[in-house]
Amino acid sequence: MVQADEAVAAAGGGPAEPTGPRRRFDLRRWLDPRCGWVTAGFAVLTALLLALHAVVPNRWGNLGSLLETFLPWLGLAVPLLIAVGLWRRSATALTAVLLPAIVWLNLFGGLLSDKGGGRGDFTVLTHNVAAANSDTAGTVKLLNGSGAEIVALEELAASAVPTYTEGLAAKYPYHAVRGTVGLWSTFPIGDVREVDIRIGWTRAFRAQVTTPSGPLAVYVAHLPSVRIKSESGFTAGRRDHSAQALGDAIEAEQLKKVILLGDLNGTMNDRSLAPITSQMRSAQGAAGDGFGFSWPSAFPMARIDQILSKGGLRPTDSKVLPADGSDHRALTATYVY
Repeated sequence: MVQADEAVAAAGGGPAEPTGPRRRFDLRRWLDPRCGWVTAGFAVLTALLLALHAVVPNRWGNLGSLLETFLPWLGLAVPLLIAVGLWRRSATALTAVLLPAIVWLNLFGGLLSDKGGGRGDFTVLTHNVAAANSDTAGTVKLLNGSGAEIVALEELAASAVPTYTEGLAAKYPYHAVRGTVGLWSTFPIGDVREVDIRIGWTRAFRAQVTTPSGPLAVYVAHLPSVRIKSESGFTAGRRDHSAQALGDAIEAEQLKKVILLGDLNGTMNDRSLAPITSQMRSAQGAAGDGFGFSWPSAFPMARIDQILSKGGLRPTDSKVLPADGSDHRALTATYVY
């Protein structure tokens, strides 16, 4: 037998090299708290940022507002941490990942289902059309085909106003433009008043729109832009002062039913917009499907454009329209008066 084996081996067909025992599942490794504790720490930190975002201070570069602007994106840490936990083969890490997953679902899980689709009395639209819009004709076509009865536009370049006025005239016979914001409507518009948002020029106004169901106070606003700078962080001071002024004006409104349409340069999670958001309801949150991100148009990462209401108006649908020549996406919402 030895000689035969040697002959076979010499011919190149020898028996396979002996292998060691097959690696067994090591339960002790999975349960060892030392394995994956760094991953578990990151999971706990992510959960804390999600749950306690409101206590992250704004005194240093407005870090709190910056975190809240992109808060939903912290959810991406969950699958990443799960992958690391599996790679480390750590039950400790995988158990810890449940914490941010549960907190994220508690905060945003309700946005994942489609809550819209119902009929309404009228539809509104808001769109930052961008002063540098590369296709105003395409934007006019988008607006005319939106199905909205009330259209608010922000960042209107003076040279583009005639284009929008002429292009929308057939469907929207009523309109008002103040500064760089405008309102077009199939319903009569009256009592137009500029709203001072403390920036030195007009980027907000209020108008009364007379719908078949009754009067409606419509606010159109474009709050100051925010920037992320290496030396000063999230620069949002001017926007925050404007948000307070706009919130005060809406709170003092005499008409019961109020809608705000505009580019607020902030999300519903941003505490600095509380003077507005604390008294108004988001159409996307009540009747939308998903997060409804509107900016930047090519790959939306945040909903900084908003449709908000108060006074018993009930949103039944909320949508984000396809991209056009702007760096923002247009938003629509349908309401029952």
